[in-house]
Amino acid sequence: MTTVKDRIILGIDPGTNIMGYGVIHENGKKVEVVGFGIVDMHKMDGHFNKLKHIYERTLQLIDGFNPDELAIEAPFQGKNVQSMLKLGRAQGAAIAAALTRTVPIFEYAPRKIKLAITGSGAASKEQVAGMLQKLLKIDELPDKLDATDGLAAALCHYYQRDKIKSDSNCKSWSDYVKQKNLDKPQKPKK
Repeated sequence: MTTVKDRIILGIDPGTNIMGYGVIHENGKKVEVVGFGIVDMHKMDGHFNKLKHIYERTLQLIDGFNPDELAIEAPFQGKNVQSMLKLGRAQGAAIAAALTRTVPIFEYAPRKIKLAITGSGAASKEQVAGMLQKLLKIDELPDKLDATDGLAAALCHYYQRDKIKSDSNCKSWSDYVKQKNLDKPQKPKK
């Protein structure tokens, strides 16, 4: 018999100018929005000051919402190496905050998040926000869709619950290998 899952998931869409976040509460098969918003750093000076702010605000979000898990969007492959480096640092600051509070972290590629929410890995921010509005019965969308991107990361993680749970009874790598029958010789496929 399956037990009812009850957990709070914090989703983060990292950024050095705007960080989006969303929090959902899962109670069995029911999901509700707890909150969502942005951390705006446009007016802040210095990249390292922004990273410090991301770290501190993520700690505040964790302390305020007490999430069981953190779902974070991975930096996407871009042509601008400097932008990717800054985005990776922003993600690292948020991850460091979660590690400080021992919150388990799950990372998802932007395409996977979009696919989980809309059914298309190439969906626009507007399409993701529109689908979240329908799925989660959100009355009014925010001006900055980075907030709904954070919410999308959280909901994507919620949708992965059965996949994540399936390997949770493995206590070691050897348990995983045995459970997946990877220790048996495999016949070549014809």
